[in-house]
Amino acid sequence: MGSCKVLSLFFLLLKSVITVIIHSVIVPVSLYLPKFFKVKSRNVILLILFILFIDQAFKFYIKTHFFIGHEVKVLGLNWFRLHFVENEGMAWGWKMGGEWGKVALTLFRLVAVIAGVFIIRDFIRKKYHAGFIYCSALIFAGALGNLIDSMFYGILFNESDPYMQNVAYFLPKAGGYASFLHGKVVDMLYFPLITNMHYPSWFPFWGGEEFEFFRPVFNIADASISIGVIAILIFQNKFFKKHEEQLQPVNREIEIDDKVQVVE
Repeated sequence: MGSCKVLSLFFLLLKSVITVIIHSVIVPVSLYLPKFFKVKSRNVILLILFILFIDQAFKFYIKTHFFIGHEVKVLGLNWFRLHFVENEGMAWGWKMGGEWGKVALTLFRLVAVIAGVFIIRDFIRKKYHAGFIYCSALIFAGALGNLIDSMFYGILFNESDPYMQNVAYFLPKAGGYASFLHGKVVDMLYFPLITNMHYPSWFPFWGGEEFEFFRPVFNIADASISIGVIAILIFQNKFFKKHEEQLQPVNREIEIDDKVQVVE
């Protein structure tokens, strides 16, 4: 019961923190940057490029300064760490089996990114809600960021070997560690907010096992995708209500006076 109570309090606290962030950060930004929130293709492109720059700069630094498994506490904090791992699969370290699965996933990302260009352009043209368009841009930027890793990192860097504990080099003379489309996604953000706890013995599947929140290691691109998706889910009524109102035809009824006679 003690563990359940702690978990309930934690998720209640997490909900409160998200609410505070939305009202203290997102809302003020939307008020004080009105020109940016007038949706233009230029603004969407700038947002995507900004996310891409931060994501790739972070990954480049980690790849060329950390070895696999290398961990550093940010500002000495136990709950915020840089922990270098690589994954061959989806966001948050999820994997898709085998070499063919890796290629299939990369090609799927490529098709999705290409389609995303036209989808976002269509959202702008049809004047969807600004918040929805920018959230879509966040998702697009995150997908593109991880796609770059999968397509090119195998060519651009040498292997980060967990046993050798070597730091990778950019454009090594001996060539990269993998071929085109076989690169690994670089992850580094680790937030172990709750540790040294265990699931209750009655908990399905994981009863009695160690509980840690938040366990997955991720990157800026993953965070961008998650923020975009979560924001759309939270504000979907606001985002799509405005668009539906814009699509509704104007009903202009013309009153006809019965006293008016039509002369043939």
